[in-house]
Order: sequence, then C-alpha cells, then structure tokens
Amino acid sequence: MTYSQVWDLDSLFAGGIESDALKERIALLDAQLETFTKRVTDWQPEQDAPRFTAFADIMNELALTGNGFSQTISFVTAIQSADTTNKKANTLLASLYSRLTDFDNSKMIMTKKLTELSEDHWQQLNQTDLLAAQGVAFNLAELRRDGSRLLSEQEEAIINKLSLDGFTAWSTHYDTIVAGIQIPYEQDGKEIMLSAGQAFNKMMSDKDAAVRQALFDKWEKAWGEMAAIFADTLNHLDGFRLTANQLHKIDNHLTIPLEYNRMQADTLEQMWATISQNKTPFADFLTRKANLFGKEKMDWQDQDAPVILGELNEKRFTFDEAAEFIITHFNRFSPKMADFARMAFEKSWIEAEDRPGKRPGGYCTSLPESQESRIFMTYGESINEVATLAHELGHAYHSHVMWDLPYMSQDYAMNVAETASTFAELIVADATLNQAQSVEEKINLLDVKIQNAIAMFMNIHTRFIFENNYHIQRKERVLTDEEITELMVAAQKEAYQDALGSYHPHFWAAKLHFYFDSVPFYNFPYTFGYLFSMGIYAHAKEKGSSFEDDYIALLRDTASMTTEDLARKHLGVELNQPDFWQSAIDIIVDDVNEFLKLTESYVNN
Repeated sequence: MTYSQVWDLDSLFAGGIESDALKERIALLDAQLETFTKRVTDWQPEQDAPRFTAFADIMNELALTGNGFSQTISFVTAIQSADTTNKKANTLLASLYSRLTDFDNSKMIMTKKLTELSEDHWQQLNQTDLLAAQGVAFNLAELRRDGSRLLSEQEEAIINKLSLDGFTAWSTHYDTIVAGIQIPYEQDGKEIMLSAGQAFNKMMSDKDAAVRQALFDKWEKAWGEMAAIFADTLNHLDGFRLTANQLHKIDNHLTIPLEYNRMQADTLEQMWATISQNKTPFADFLTRKANLFGKEKMDWQDQDAPVILGELNEKRFTFDEAAEFIITHFNRFSPKMADFARMAFEKSWIEAEDRPGKRPGGYCTSLPESQESRIFMTYGESINEVATLAHELGHAYHSHVMWDLPYMSQDYAMNVAETASTFAELIVADATLNQAQSVEEKINLLDVKIQNAIAMFMNIHTRFIFENNYHIQRKERVLTDEEITELMVAAQKEAYQDALGSYHPHFWAAKLHFYFDSVPFYNFPYTFGYLFSMGIYAHAKEKGSSFEDDYIALLRDTASMTTEDLARKHLGVELNQPDFWQSAIDIIVDDVNEFLKLTESYVNN
C-alpha cells in the first residue's frame, strides 16, 4: 500500500493558517476561557461544600478550555514545524500563548482556592460523586501540593504575564534563530544549503566518513558562530526559571522536574548510579566501533554511523515498507497497537517528507478534541528512521488508549510517555535483528540497537550532567558562551568516560531540548523510559498473548499515580533499589557482548 508522507491537517481545520474553522474555534476558545475564568473567580469553596456542585462545573469548563488550547496550539505548531518560514503561524502561536497565560492565571486561582480549603472540606470534596466518578483525587492532591507554594493571585498573575515576553519569548526566540541556520553541502558538483534537520540526519547517518566529518565541521562552525546569541537566550530563559523558583521558595532546581515526572529523588539517583557503574561495556563498544572505522577512538559524528562490513548492503526501508514492517511486528505483541498504527498511516497523520524548510527533530502531538495525534519527522529510509517512526507511534498509541479518561487523568508525564515510545521502538529493533541473514547484517543491526543505549546512558547523561551543573552556576551569575561550552565538553567527557576522540562543544546550542519553556531537564525521563520499557518488554515476552490488556492497563494508569506506585502495581518492582535497573541494563550488556564477540575477527585481522 502507498501512504502519504505529508500529513493531513485540513481534516482538523481546513485552510491552514487562514482557516475560517480555526478562527471560529479560537473565538469559541475565548468564550470558554471567559466562562472558566468567571466560574473560578466566583467560586466560594466553603459555600460550595459539601456537595461541590459549582466545582463540578469548573472541572467541566477546565476540560473544555484545556482541550481547546491543546487542539489549536498543536495545529498551529504543526504548520510552523513543517514550514519554519511561515510568519503568520509564528504570530498566531504567540497570540494563543498570550491567551494561554490567562488560562494559567485562572487555573492558578483555582489551585489557590483548593489549597485554602479546610481539611474537613477537602475530605468532603474527595468523597463527592464527582471525584468518585472521575477518579481524579490524585491529580487534585497534586494541585493542592503545588498551591501551597503560590504567591498571591496578583503576584502570580504578574509572573505569568511577564513570562509571555520573558520565559516563553526566549524559548520561541531560539526557534527563530534555528530557522536561519543553514549548512552548505556539495551535491553533484553544486553547493546546496541544508536546513539544520537535513544536515543533522545526513551528518549522523551517511556511510562516508569524509562526508560526516566535513558536515560536522560545518555544523560546529554554524552553531559556534551564533554561540553568543544562543548563550544570551539560554541565560535569560533559565534565569527567568530560577528567579521564579526563588520567588516560590524552591531551592533545588530538580524539585519541579521530579514532581512533574512524579518521581522521587532517590529513584533518579539510583538510576544514574547504576548506569554509571555499568558504563565500561558501552565504552568498549564505542572503541570497538571506532576500530571498525579505522580509528582508535570514536568521534562524535560517527556514533550513529552504520557499521558496514564485508559485502553487506545496509537494508533501506521506503516509507511504505517501514509502515508495513511496523504494523506487522506491532501485531505480534498487540493487535490493537497494530490496528492503531495502520489507521495513523492510512489517515495521513504523519509528516515525514524530506524537504527544506522543516524544523529539525521529531515529535508527536495530541489533538484531544478530534481524539487524534500528528507525528512530525524527516524520514530518510535508514533503520534509525524506522525506529523513530515506531517511537512516535508509541507516543500516539499512549494517548489513544486514554482518550476516554477524564481530562486530568490523561495528563501523563514525560518519563512514562517515553516508556510507551521506547517500548514500540524495542519491538522494531528486535524484529530487524531477528531477520538478519548474515553475520555482517547481525552486526549492523546490533549496532543500531545498541546506539539507543549509548544515547540513553551517555548522550542523555551528558545533557543531565550539563544542565545540572549549568543551573548550579547560573544561580550565581550569567555565563559566557565560552563557559557554557566548557561545561558541555566536561559533561561529555564525564558521561562518555573519555571514550570519545572528539567532542561536540556547541551541543548545548544545537540541542532544542535545552530551550523548552515547559519543564526543565528534558533529558532524564528519556533514560528512565528506556529502562522502564525494558522491564515492560521482558514482561510482555513472558506473558505472551495476555500482555496486551496488561500493557493498556499500565498506560491508562500513567497519569493517576506516582512512578514508584506504577512500577509496584504493574511490574512488582522497587525503583529506588538497584535490582530493577541492573536487570534492565544486563539485557543490553548481553547485546554489547555479542557485538564485541562477532566483530573481534574484523579488528584482529
């Protein structure tokens, strides 16, 4: 079957950025926001007790307005991602974020009023039919906790308003800068200009080491030339975040990301400690792979390069072939997951075309009013892109199985979101490995699978170490671009255990995740999700056909309990102990040992 590589947005709002339907939805959103704000402002919790009927109306308006923002912002962001030159999309997005600030202010007022409820009335609220029917007591308890830190309504409103042209503005400013990044590349005797996304894909996956090196040099140069501007952006973005923490008496910069991910600090510490104790095999893998490339040590740009030995012709997947491959192998674990993937392809939910003007990277965004998702990426036919496609479909499936839940019970955090996506990616990795026709192909596919572990244990660890050290220093002063670069190189050396022969000094400028204005530390949840999915994957292979319902049950609980409780309930493990993490890492170490064994003769001859 032939699938479109350009996503369908017209089924959401026909006409793109000029859509009359979009204008009407935004007008309705304004009305819903006004209604929600009035209900919250007028709400007298003590008078509403013990039945809390007025609060039930507030919860209904909260869902309507919140879903309206998700629907419209996701749509406009999709247009902007596919065409970074679309200035109207940028303008409309700014307008929507301005409205979102007003929504956040109203939610803040609601949160403060929940916090100020007496203990007796709080218990009465938890016993109402509303909470019994919706099962959101856990989520409201989180709001009550968060509300205990809030300043006055007026002060919080000022902070939210200022964030629009401060915090959020610096984040979107980064996107504006990146849109202008172009990397020169010679193709068929002519120099062409690659977007950041195109250059990155080619630089990290091209078979020719000379091409990778040449592109990496130009890549580093392009980001380095703009380093002062990126440093300015990062300093002000995180400066705003740290100031807001200080005003709310939050001393530890990890408090908010841990609470957002519903994780305890000892869980995070145990995860990184266990990984750090197990890095030697992965450093050995990098060295062996470098040796296969004729180098003593691994260079940064070679990490994801394919290992092509003997007469191997690396398997390529057209987009249609990738789709069928994913559907087939999803079906072996979950027919429902396979049916969902097939629907996503058939309904053109995926923007995959390789063309200029697109932003780098990939993502999945939810559209709650239409109960759909859209996936953005730039597809390049390698097995890595097949894995990325499966990864994003995992995100979409996670949302799909939760659409019928209450608004608050769909608000799962990033760490468990990355669990669903990485689980889907594992299915593809093992499927390709099992179909290997020769030793050389098996080596190639083992490399692809282990690359994910390298990303989680070393690349992501680099990001965590860097961001942690950066926040510590940024609390004291503004850092220069040279100082930020030094922090990045030091983090790479620590995380990779000196296994690299060259580094990416301006990685801090090139990595979008450092510039998000949502939750800081957009890094460790990836590693958590990767290892947690290993446990789920092992569970799936044990359970066989009965796994599907267990998996859906786990996904549906992801926004309704702490991560530790989720692991206890569905996997029977304790995340603040090393056993679970070690058992997951051991699975990957087995792959590394097999790779080292199979490649030994290629470096000793």
